[in-house]
Amino acid sequence: MRVVVQNDENGAVVGSRGRGRGRRPRGAVRGGLGLLVAAALASGCAQGGGSGSDADVRPASGQEQSSAPPVAGAGAGAGAAARAARVAAAKRWGLDRVPLVAPAPPAKKPRITTRDGFEVDDHEELGLPPVFTTIPTKKKIVFLTIDDGAEKDPAFLRMMRDLKIPYSAFLSNYLVKDDYGYFRKMQDTGVVLNNHTLTHPYLPGLSYAEQKREICGMQDVIEKRYGRRPTLFRPPYGNYNQDTLRAAKACGIRYAPLWDEEVFVDHWEYREWDRDLHPGDIVLSHFRGRDDWKGTMPDMIRRFLKKVTDKGYAVARLEDYL
Repeated sequence: MRVVVQNDENGAVVGSRGRGRGRRPRGAVRGGLGLLVAAALASGCAQGGGSGSDADVRPASGQEQSSAPPVAGAGAGAGAAARAARVAAAKRWGLDRVPLVAPAPPAKKPRITTRDGFEVDDHEELGLPPVFTTIPTKKKIVFLTIDDGAEKDPAFLRMMRDLKIPYSAFLSNYLVKDDYGYFRKMQDTGVVLNNHTLTHPYLPGLSYAEQKREICGMQDVIEKRYGRRPTLFRPPYGNYNQDTLRAAKACGIRYAPLWDEEVFVDHWEYREWDRDLHPGDIVLSHFRGRDDWKGTMPDMIRRFLKKVTDKGYAVARLEDYL
């Protein structure tokens, strides 16, 4: 049997026999949280994410609990200057608290496996890229990933550079081709540009050859424009089948990260039944602005950082753990 892993519009798996949908309009608000919870419980999705209580979790390093400037004489040299810069940046961008600093990435990378329930036929036997929603860790870190490339807000680039918040971009060519330079500036700040297909189709509705053209074609674009072929790929809408992962592997993809939470400018949505953050969670957002949202990308980042920081989490770079 050919398995199609299909996520609903909230990212929950809705079963291996779900029918394909057309492309969702840009900026469409995702709903149905009750259905998400039911689907998660039915499919065992609630068993992903991080585990253990906060008491079992090591806090992120560099936890500033206040946005007040450092006390004179409390620090010296580069460390004090860096902290003062973080405080100033947080104030400049309207944050209530200074974002926490992520610990150094592990020298030995965690072993990444496909999340239970997200497999396709012969997944392990064929050596297909793992599909996952979290990184195995007990550290209080999360990973921000941003999809597609529709909005190209210069203020967002300045904000993320000033605050030194790491994130990963998953790009579709039809949305980025009118301004490749914007994403080159993003890459220059250390952001890794990853694969989200050429035209953002519903991949399980395509043949193997068509899927391979979508994925390998975007590999070619990113290599030509940005000098490297990605090893990370996210299927549009979180929907894929065995052909998707076979094609991704043939195109040089090693990992297929999905997400555990999604942040919008005005709310969060969750995959897990407890509607909370967990150590190692991957968070999804999109390149969107006022044309689609009731706010800007900096507004979305303020909402994202408020929740993350209030809960004692730091933001780490996904690629550092793979």
